[in-house]
Amino acid sequence: MGDRPHDDHHAHDEAAASIAVVTVSSTRTLDDDPGGDAVEAALSRAGHEVTDRTLVTDDRVAIAEAVTGALDAGADAVVTTGGTGLASDDVTVDALGPLFDRDIPGFGELFRYVSFEDVGPMAMASRAAAGVVEDRLVFCLPGSEDAARTGSEQLVAPAVGHLLGLVRR
Repeated sequence: MGDRPHDDHHAHDEAAASIAVVTVSSTRTLDDDPGGDAVEAALSRAGHEVTDRTLVTDDRVAIAEAVTGALDAGADAVVTTGGTGLASDDVTVDALGPLFDRDIPGFGELFRYVSFEDVGPMAMASRAAAGVVEDRLVFCLPGSEDAARTGSEQLVAPAVGHLLGLVRR
C-alpha cells in the first residue's frame, strides 16, 4: 500500500452543476410551487445553476419525458419534487427507476434518516430515490416544501459535485 500514489477522491469533483428541477403535481403550477422554489433556492445558494424549471402531472410517461428531455438538453443533474409517497398516483420513482443505469440507495436511506428527525416514523412512507443515468444524476424528492428543502439543502446541494466527479471518472 505504501507504494500506491495517493488517490484524492475529491480531485474530480465538479464545483458547480447545471441542474433542472421537475415538479410532479396534478394540483400545483409553476407560480404555486413551494417545493420546487425551495429546491431552486438551495441549489442556487450552493453555487449550482438551475437551468430549467418544469411542471408535469402525475403521469409516468410525462415524468420520464420531462427528465430525459432535461438530460438531453445538457443538465448535469435533475431534481424532481413530488410523487414519491405511497398513494396510487405517486409514480415518480416508478417512472424514473427504469431509466437508472445504477441506483444510489444511500440517497433515499439518508433522506429518510434526516426526515426522521422532523416527522418521526412517518419518514418511512417516503420513497425518495436517486440514480445514475449515463454520467448524470437524478434525484427524486417529495413535493412538500419542508421535505424538498431538507433534501436539497442537506443532501443534493453539498454532494452533487462530488457524485458527478465519481460517475464521470
